[in-house]
Amino acid sequence: MVPAVVRLLFLQLVLMALPGVDTNKQFFLKNFHSLNIDYPKVKYSKGFQGYCNGFMAYVRGKIQKWYCPKIHYVIHAPWEVIRTFCKYSENFCENYNGYCTLTQDSYPLTVCSLDSEQPPTNCRYNSDLTNQRLYLLCSRKYDAVPKGIIGLH
Repeated sequence: MVPAVVRLLFLQLVLMALPGVDTNKQFFLKNFHSLNIDYPKVKYSKGFQGYCNGFMAYVRGKIQKWYCPKIHYVIHAPWEVIRTFCKYSENFCENYNGYCTLTQDSYPLTVCSLDSEQPPTNCRYNSDLTNQRLYLLCSRKYDAVPKGIIGLH
């Protein structure tokens, strides 16, 4: 647990200090990376009762929301590889009012889904490790960064 926290704090400090990155792009860069990229994959202690319960505890603290997100995608691939897909995104996704793209290759990821059999006072998650292509929402049309994962293919 300690190495994961140290790594995430380090990434936050590095990403906040990137020169030449505009504020809007820097915001998406920092949030997408810290909430959706876990490479190499962290191993949580048994007290978290599974990978997704540990990771989602971090996510809920980071976004500072009281509710339990129903689904969350965590990519287990290098950030440098994932960010290249938004360099040129020609597709406009009307449902998201932004540009989007589909990755060319499949990538390992964990799908964290809220356990529907839990009472609403608990945030317990099921983990599903898979390899899939990703639909990414990009910060703009060209020279952009991913700002969300909107689906799998």
